[in-house]
Amino acid sequence: MRPQRIVPGPGQESVWDYPRPPRLEDAPRHTQIVFNGQTIVNTRRAKRVLETSHPPVYYIPPEDILPGVLSATPRHSVCEWKGAATYYTVAVGDAVAENAAWTYLDPTPPFAPIRGYVAFYPSRMDACLVDGVPVQAQPGDFYGGWITPDVVGPFKGDPGTWGW
Repeated sequence: MRPQRIVPGPGQESVWDYPRPPRLEDAPRHTQIVFNGQTIVNTRRAKRVLETSHPPVYYIPPEDILPGVLSATPRHSVCEWKGAATYYTVAVGDAVAENAAWTYLDPTPPFAPIRGYVAFYPSRMDACLVDGVPVQAQPGDFYGGWITPDVVGPFKGDPGTWGW
């Protein structure tokens, strides 16, 4: 059963207004990621993927990620829209988050602009911020969406939401 859409207030957007198949767009807002007390991402060149019932997933250009913090893992998955994903472990000092980020090295044509860009699970980082505002992780942590105060749900991810 589809949940009741939350009506967005001024300056907000509803994930129920996002398209399916998803849309890719530039996200020029100030995007930062902190892990083990160190800022590993600081960019205004992110892109975001918008899909019905999901908070946006932010994709970071690889040149805006602190060098040396990512190492490829054997994990792979497939997205029906974007193609095959490759995962990374994030490590800074003695802190390690396995399979905490992913990329599409050969995405489907509509998502070619995010080739090599990296998305991070916000729940596995110390903080993810958009324009200085901390991000809340998408429920369930399967999709890796970033919930900010300007995005309203309800959001897919919790148990019982798979059929949405």
